[in-house]
Amino acid sequence: MLPDFTLRWELSILIVFGLMLLVQIGYYLITYIKVSFYKLKPHPVSYPPVSVVICARNEEDNLKNFLPLVLQQEYPNYEVIVVNDCSWDGSQDLLESLQREYKQLNIREIKEVEGREHGKKFALTIGIKAAKYETLLLTDADCYPTSHDWITHMVNGYGEEKEIVLGYGKYAKKPGMLNQFIRFDAFFIAVQYMARALAGKTYMGVGRNMSYERKLFFNVRGFASHIHIWSGDDDLFINEVSTPKNVSVVIDKGAFTVSEPKETWKSWFLQKKRHHSTARHYKDSHKKFLVMYPLSWYVLHLAFIAGLILQYNVLILIGGYFLRALVQIIILHAAAIKLDERDLGWKAPFYEIIQRFFIHPIYFFSTIFVRQRRWT
Repeated sequence: MLPDFTLRWELSILIVFGLMLLVQIGYYLITYIKVSFYKLKPHPVSYPPVSVVICARNEEDNLKNFLPLVLQQEYPNYEVIVVNDCSWDGSQDLLESLQREYKQLNIREIKEVEGREHGKKFALTIGIKAAKYETLLLTDADCYPTSHDWITHMVNGYGEEKEIVLGYGKYAKKPGMLNQFIRFDAFFIAVQYMARALAGKTYMGVGRNMSYERKLFFNVRGFASHIHIWSGDDDLFINEVSTPKNVSVVIDKGAFTVSEPKETWKSWFLQKKRHHSTARHYKDSHKKFLVMYPLSWYVLHLAFIAGLILQYNVLILIGGYFLRALVQIIILHAAAIKLDERDLGWKAPFYEIIQRFFIHPIYFFSTIFVRQRRWT
């Protein structure tokens, strides 16, 4: 009886490992590879007027350092709307000073009212309503464009039937392990949502760098369907208004924005908690796609570890594991080159193991009882 029992266990582990291996490799060879082989488009012939919208709360230093880079874009016709949302630092004085120098700067100030709370969605709505132009381009106060042609590159994504353009918002490279994980996390998330958008199955965008037609906002009454959720001004909105044909992706070094990363693990965990709070409101098909990857990853590794401990088919398990790692490195390194993150792609297996076995559990348990901040 014992040999039969052992054989069944050995076969079960091998089958589970093989199935999860196919799922994992499938994600890379079918979906994520789309980012790796993305091709640039020629610059547009026409340049529609653009309204850049930025919301800021107590961002005086970031506005001082980064807003001029947005105001100095080499684009024929654009405005920059900054919504100063209840700031108590020197943001308003700084903005008014910049407005005297840059005529395309349009300021909207929201005064704090005692007893009333509102999130970023309210501020963003104020900015969008104030926009003069139909094409909106969104970024954050702590972001700066990588080139003076950022607007031109992003507008390049528009064409027949396209109403939404998704860009890449990277994080500044700085010393330290935390910075590497923040950058890898943002990079891998971008590979996921961009690949799905290229497949006609868009589920999100990031507010650090995306564009859409103003009419889309009013067609769905803005953020009305998820106004009760404090986050989601970017991903839930795009999840609602995207179709298989109306979204394009722009992957061009001149089209990226760069953000200042968090400097402590706690602040990053809180940021991640806010972002993850919206995922459960995605469409069911999107949730299944997002859940299947980490689930298959964990099952694959559990089967791999169990097989090694019990010494079942060790060579097959090791061979399969390294095949998966090789596919991951090749695909993500190519994508990393496209997204100007050359130091991240080839380290993907290491980053992913540390994240899923250590960082994600710590993040989950350390933030589960922490109250979510209102303004994101």
